[in-house]
Amino acid sequence: MKVIIAEKPSVAREIARVVRATNKKNGYIEGGGYAVTWALGHLITAAMPEAYGIKGFRKENLPILPPVFTLIPRQIKEGKGYKADAAAVAQLKIIEKLFRACEGIIVATDAGREGELIFRFIYEYLGIAKPFDRLWISSLTDKAIKEGLARLQSGVAYDNLYYAARARSEADWLVGINATQAISIAAGRGTYSLGRVQTPTLCMVCSRFLENKKFEPQPFWQLSLAVKEGDESFRFSSADRWFDKTEATALYEKLKQAHYATVETVMRKETKQEPPLLYDLTTLQKEANSRFGYSAEQTLSLAQKLYEKAYITYPRTGSRHIPEDVFAEIPTLIAFLHAHPVWGVYARQLTELNAHSVDGKKVTDHHALLITGKKPIDMFGEEAVIYDMIAGRVLEAFSARCVKDVSTVTAVCEDVKFILKGEIIKEEGWRAVLKNSRKKDKEQAEAEERESRENGEGIIIPQWEEGEQLPLCACSLAQGTTKPKPLHTESSLLAAMETAGRELEDEELRAQLKDCGIGTPATRAAIIETLFAREYMVRQKKSLVPTEKGLAVYSIVREMKIGNAEMTGQWEANLARIERGELKEQEFRKGIESYATQITDELLSSKILFPKKQSDIHCPKCGKGSLVFYPRCAKCSDPDCGLTLFRSVAGKSLTDEQLTQLAVNGETGIIKGFTSKSGKSFEASLSLDGEFKTVFVFPERKKTGKSRR
Repeated sequence: MKVIIAEKPSVAREIARVVRATNKKNGYIEGGGYAVTWALGHLITAAMPEAYGIKGFRKENLPILPPVFTLIPRQIKEGKGYKADAAAVAQLKIIEKLFRACEGIIVATDAGREGELIFRFIYEYLGIAKPFDRLWISSLTDKAIKEGLARLQSGVAYDNLYYAARARSEADWLVGINATQAISIAAGRGTYSLGRVQTPTLCMVCSRFLENKKFEPQPFWQLSLAVKEGDESFRFSSADRWFDKTEATALYEKLKQAHYATVETVMRKETKQEPPLLYDLTTLQKEANSRFGYSAEQTLSLAQKLYEKAYITYPRTGSRHIPEDVFAEIPTLIAFLHAHPVWGVYARQLTELNAHSVDGKKVTDHHALLITGKKPIDMFGEEAVIYDMIAGRVLEAFSARCVKDVSTVTAVCEDVKFILKGEIIKEEGWRAVLKNSRKKDKEQAEAEERESRENGEGIIIPQWEEGEQLPLCACSLAQGTTKPKPLHTESSLLAAMETAGRELEDEELRAQLKDCGIGTPATRAAIIETLFAREYMVRQKKSLVPTEKGLAVYSIVREMKIGNAEMTGQWEANLARIERGELKEQEFRKGIESYATQITDELLSSKILFPKKQSDIHCPKCGKGSLVFYPRCAKCSDPDCGLTLFRSVAGKSLTDEQLTQLAVNGETGIIKGFTSKSGKSFEASLSLDGEFKTVFVFPERKKTGKSRR
C-alpha cells in the first residue's frame, strides 16, 4: 500500500476518488492500493523560546539564535499560554502509523513552497526515513491528477524548494521573535508585534498616510483655447500650469486678444496595444479589490475554493505566462466558454489566438491562472465573480491586439504651448471582451472616463500641418488644485509589496522585480490581515488607515533596518536564489542571524517612541528592582518581578508623585477626579492590596476596610 498525503481533507477526497479509494477511515481514505490522508495545514511548527529554556522578555537573552530549531505540533492559545492542538496531535498519530506501515509515500500537498514545508516538517518531526515521490500538479481535475500520478518525481528533486521554505520559516522566527521582544522591552509596557515582512508593509501604509495628511493643496491655473474647423471646434490645453494667478491672468488677457494659434508639431501613428497578460494571484487580488472591493484574503479564499472544486488552476501562482504545451490546450478552454452566459458570444468569435502570454521561460512553479474546463455546478455569488474574472481574462489574453490611430498636435499662441490629443480605435481586439460586461463602481467609472478624456479617445483630429495657423474661437482660464497621493488601498498596497515600494507602472519592469518584492503571492494576503489583527490599521471604505498604535510603531522603526522595504525585498530575492540552487541555506542563515542581531540592537537602544525615567525607588513587591516610570505606567526594573502600576485609573491619570506614594507608602492621599462606570465623579485614596493590585480606599470606609477597584 502507498500513502498519499494531501494538504486538506477536500483535496484528499478528490485524489481518493480518482485513485478509487472509497473506504473512509478515521483520518484517511483507503482503497485501490492507496491510503489517502491529509495534513490539516501546518501541523508542525517551530517551537517558541520557552523550548530553549528562555522565559519572559529579558534584554540579556537577546538576540535569541537557536543553533537548531525544535519542531513541535501546532499550538493553540489557552489562557496566557499555549498547548498542543488536540486535532493536530491526533492527525499526526494517524499519519505516523500510515507512514511506518506503507510501501511508499506520495506527497500531494500544495505544489509550492509552503506546501513543501508542511510535508517536510511532518516527515522530519516523525523521524521518517523512507523515500518519497512528489505529485506536482496545477489543477485538481481528474485528468491532471491522473497525469500527475503517472509522472511522479523523486522527492529529492524538490530539496531546494524545501530549503527555501525552511529558511523563510526560520527567518520569520528569528526576526519576529527578537524584534517583538526588543520593542516590547524598549516600550516597557504591552507587547508590540514586529515581523520581517509585516513591519515594512506597515511602514508603507503609514508613510503614505502621513504624506497624504501633511499635503497642503495649492491652487493652480491652466489655459485652454478652442479652434474652429468646419462645423467642429477642438479644445487645446496648455502644456504648463501656473501657480501664480497674476501671471496666468496676464497670459489669459493676451490670449483673448489673439486671433490664431500656430501648429508647431503634428504626430500621427498607428499603435498596437497587446492584451493584458493572464492573471497571477496578486494581479487577481488587485483587480478584485479595485473593481469589487474584495480584500486580498477574501479573493485568495475564493480562488482556493474554486481550485479545490477543480474549476480553476492552482491560485497561489506568481506567473502571468503559460508554456507551449499548455497553450496547446487553450482552444479547448475557449470552446468550453462558448456556452458561458456572459463570455459565450465573444468566445465563439475568437478563432486566432494571440501568444502574448506564452513564454515558458517566465513560468515559475506554476503557470498563470486558467479555468479548467470543468463545468461549474455549485458555484454562487462571490465565487462566480472570481471565476468570471479569470474566464474573461483568458479571453482577453488570447485575443488580438487593439489597434489605434493616435494623434498629438502642439500649437503655440502668445508664446504658450498648447496640446491636443486624439485617439481612434480602428480594431477593438481584446478591448471588446470586457467592453460591455464590466461591473464598475462610481469611482472606477469616473477614473476610466477621465483617462479617456485625457487621451482624447474618440477625437478625430483634422489633417493639420506644421506651420498652419488655426483660427481661435474661444479661450479660458480654469483653476484647479493639486492633490496628494491617495491613501493606500489593498490593491495599491499589493502593487507596492510586489516591487518593495518602488513605484512602477510598466508591467514588464514589475515582472523583473517580482523576486525582490515583499512577501510572495501566497503570503501577501496573510501579511495584510496580520496588520488588521494587530490593530495597526483599519479599513475606511477601500482605504487603509493606520491606527494610533500603528503610527506609534512606525515612528520608531521607520528609519531602522526592519522597516526598510527594499532590504526586505533583498531577503526575498535570496530565498528565490536558494530555491534555484544558487545560494546555500547556511549562508542565508548567517546573514539573517546578523540582521536579527542588528535590528534587535537598534530597537533596544531606541528612545524615540517610549521615553522612560529611571528612579532609585525600591520595588515594594520584590525589593530587588527599582521603579521605572513610563508614559502609561510605572514598572519594576526586574522583568521577573512583574509589578506594574498603571497611570490611568477610573479615568484619572496619576502623576509620578502619586505613583511614588503608592509604591513607597502603599497608599496615596485623597485623589479627586475619578469617574465611575455610571459617569459620576468621585474621590478616593489608592492602596496596594496583598497581591500588589491597585484598590480604592474611600474616606468614609477607612474603618471598615478596603474595596477592590
